Amino acid sequence: MSKLRLNFACGPYDRTQALRDGTIQVEGVDLTYITLQPAEIFWRQLQYREFDVSEMSLSNYCSLVSTGESQFIAIPVYPSRVFRHGYFFVNTTKGIKTGADLQGKRCGVPEYSQTAAVYMRGLMQHEFGVKPSDVEWVQGRLDRLHRELPADIKLTQVPAGTELGDLLERGEIDFMVTANNPLSFRRGAANVARLFPNYAEMEKEYYTRTRIYPIMHIVVIKREIYDRDPWVAQNLYKALCQAKEYCYHHLVETGSPKASFAWLQPMIEEEKRIIGEDWYPYGVEKNRPTLEALLQYNYEQGLSDRRVKIEELFAPATMRDIPLTDGQRV
Repeated sequence: MSKLRLNFACGPYDRTQALRDGTIQVEGVDLTYITLQPAEIFWRQLQYREFDVSEMSLSNYCSLVSTGESQFIAIPVYPSRVFRHGYFFVNTTKGIKTGADLQGKRCGVPEYSQTAAVYMRGLMQHEFGVKPSDVEWVQGRLDRLHRELPADIKLTQVPAGTELGDLLERGEIDFMVTANNPLSFRRGAANVARLFPNYAEMEKEYYTRTRIYPIMHIVVIKREIYDRDPWVAQNLYKALCQAKEYCYHHLVETGSPKASFAWLQPMIEEEKRIIGEDWYPYGVEKNRPTLEALLQYNYEQGLSDRRVKIEELFAPATMRDIPLTDGQRV
């Protein structure tokens, strides 16, 4: 019996490399891994549905599920997850010293509905006491889903080609929430700085207290493929978990480091101590607090038509976590 031919658009991650180079195979599938950057994948998939399987923005996917008309079904694999305390950037002349000082300010955001911004507004509201309606928003690019925002949200769109980091440096916006360090910060602008220089310590305390490790992206399958061949979801999930274990197996061989960090061993040991042996967990149960937080924030911020349940996000056969094998064998 011939294998099912599928393509998979995803970023070039260490945790998916074994699937990308063919070391790990998806049972019953002849998989073509298409290496692209996430922003391009999301746009092409949401606008044109180009890929059989793809990485996708978690917030965008939750918005689609809330309408009851999603053309995709997800598996609980998270190609990208990032704590976001370190991605609040301020113009240092604006008197912003604490999270509470963001009240009444003007904020740049690449895209209002991007997952990083959803989590960061969640931090603003639930950690700092600043609601989205307490801020004036300046958006850098058009929203992928073209959703109408709540009436109390003040948002303006900058002209195409405008660099939000330049606006921050010039003081035309007071602060910025973003998924990447702005160019003005990277080039060393004197008046652009992180709001929280001790962000790593804050993130560790936040995780220990809340168990929230923000998930940015998930993996989705076209609904018509899943409806025709539902076994694909479980087999993809299993293979991606195996690829992550393969990555772990090589990373922990720190006598000859496979990643370019001087202190890779203590980094891994610290993450295991804080998060656990599976320090970049896939699955549902290990990530329930994180998923619940995103679903809550998406609804609070008017990006979902209703409060979506976790069980609506994933193919039923993938709701059970796949444990690490003994000794992280592959």
